[in-house]
Amino acid sequence: MAVLAKGVLDIGGLPAAPLAAAVAFHADWLAQAEGVLARRDLVMVMPLAGYEHRAWRLAAVQGLARAHAPRRANIVESDDPAGIAAACAFLAASPGITGQILRLDSQGAGAVVD
Repeated sequence: MAVLAKGVLDIGGLPAAPLAAAVAFHADWLAQAEGVLARRDLVMVMPLAGYEHRAWRLAAVQGLARAHAPRRANIVESDDPAGIAAACAFLAASPGITGQILRLDSQGAGAVVD
C-alpha cells in the first residue's frame, strides 16, 4: 500500500485507457481504500488524466463516500507534491467535503486580467 500520510493513499500505476484504469483501480486499490476508510477519512491521490477518466473516478469516490459515511472519501488529481499537501490540509479542515474530486493544475491560473 502506498500511503503518503495518515489517510492519504497514492494510487499509481493505472493504465492510460479509462476502462482498463477503472478495472485496475477496482482490482488493485479498492480493498486498500476501504481498509483506510475503516479507520479514518481517506484522500486518494491520482495522477492527472483526461476527461474520459472523470466518470469512473467520480463513481468510485462517491460510492466509497456513501458506503463508509460518516467517514469521508475524496480524490486529489495532481502531480505536484506541494499542491497535494495543500489540498490534503484543506480537506482535513473541511469536514463537509466528501465524494469529490479536486483537480489541481500545477501550471497556475495564469495572469490576472484587469
